[in-house]
Amino acid sequence: MNEMIAICGLECHQCGAFLATWDNDDKKRAEVAELWSREYGTELRAEDIHCEGCISTDGVLFNHCHVCEIRNCGWKKGVINCAYCDDYACGILVEFFNMVPEAKVRLDSIRDEM
Repeated sequence: MNEMIAICGLECHQCGAFLATWDNDDKKRAEVAELWSREYGTELRAEDIHCEGCISTDGVLFNHCHVCEIRNCGWKKGVINCAYCDDYACGILVEFFNMVPEAKVRLDSIRDEM
């Protein structure tokens, strides 16, 4: 499985929803739904856990991907991920990085290699 970096810098192959979809694993879907429901104070069911990665053009997306500000902005600007954006790191990303610092490390690394 090749590395797939989401627009925000998350590694899709480390995401429970992506892995459960990739493996077609209903047990893993249930585990992710329970974990994310608890972590994010929401009600998710195993049936909600499907994603082929936010950079997928015709694949299945997790519900949040449809409304994600970062994903929508990246698609609008036509960037592979935020590391390629002229506005890197914008306010939306800085707020996201506070919650997911490893995404910043990944995107910074991509920018350093450009």
